[in-house]
Amino acid sequence: MTRIDDYRQVAPPGVVDIILKLAERVRGRRFLHVSGGRFGGGAAEILRAVVPILCDMGIDTHWEITGGDPGFYTTTRALQAALEGAERVLADEALAHYVEMNRVNAKKLSFEADLVVVHDVQPATLVAQRSDGRWVWRCHFDCSRAQRRAWSFFRQFVAQYEAAVFSLPEFGRRLGVPQYIIYPSIDPLSEKNRELTPREVATILASLRLSQDKPLLVQIGPFTRAQDPLGVVNAYRLVKKHYDVRLVLAGTAGDERESLEVLAELREAAHHDPDIVVLELPPDAHLQINALQRGATIVLQKSLREGFGLGAAEAMWKGKPVVGGFGGGLAQQIISDVTGYTVHSVEGAAFRLRHLLNNPELIARMGTAGREHVRRTFLVTRNITDYLALLIHLSG
Repeated sequence: MTRIDDYRQVAPPGVVDIILKLAERVRGRRFLHVSGGRFGGGAAEILRAVVPILCDMGIDTHWEITGGDPGFYTTTRALQAALEGAERVLADEALAHYVEMNRVNAKKLSFEADLVVVHDVQPATLVAQRSDGRWVWRCHFDCSRAQRRAWSFFRQFVAQYEAAVFSLPEFGRRLGVPQYIIYPSIDPLSEKNRELTPREVATILASLRLSQDKPLLVQIGPFTRAQDPLGVVNAYRLVKKHYDVRLVLAGTAGDERESLEVLAELREAAHHDPDIVVLELPPDAHLQINALQRGATIVLQKSLREGFGLGAAEAMWKGKPVVGGFGGGLAQQIISDVTGYTVHSVEGAAFRLRHLLNNPELIARMGTAGREHVRRTFLVTRNITDYLALLIHLSG
């Protein structure tokens, strides 16, 4: 029994058999992923699930990572932020150093493969050192509003790939190479998403000093203004006038000034209201996130700006309705009036929360619909199917 067979219990009927048939088509071909690291969200989280499964099915799949000095990482962070539309100063010397570091990286890595998939910004310029095979750039963020100078620099490298893959059509740019769309996915058997018993949920929540004595409204995400946790606090205050609920805001705080400011404002709000709980979690708190989503009555994801973001899909997989913003991939994940609601304002969020709290049977119905929506669209089995189809198409 291979690892992919473990997913028969959670994937839609027949999907695992389709994957095994596709795998037969690519045996004997080599598949290489290159990313900037093995940890964190986005590409790393998906690859940690996908690569072992492909290997287990007998597909020659490898995952290489690039390295660099502090200047390299500073530049790549600034470049990605600029490609996402933020204002950043990018010095010519810093960009030249970034390209040079990847030239050095290329000497340490083997790129012998039928298809090389390069993820995001850090390893992107490796394509200039390519030899054989077909290369694809996989972009996990929204670069549709990229800073002009950043895109002018970066596009010269993207143009050297055979194709580019984006998470949504609107995340891409006009390019001279074919573009494909592959939604991100969640691994339903990972620590963050596997089934937990009610006892396990209660134990983990107790370790976080969180009681389940009243309905829990939960938002999980970075403490940034883009995620709008302060807007969530204001929505909670409107709901609190009618329902005795508790708000939990959980996530990681970076060392940037904005994040620290937001966290300070949230702690000030929590100081004045014991039913506002702010939890600063480490990046690897997967089991705690799992328990928080399972213990929630309703999950919020009220982002003003978002990449694709899989927080909504994770919550829906656990049978929870989601009240979210329209940012990034949220509108793709949340089917309004079916699996949750998308809202434009604090008042809209409060209205939807009150409506759900007033209709417990709707919470259950939306939770069931959300889980089935994720099963069909956002599980790692669908992602593997897409990658195998891409490998067949581009290396055939």
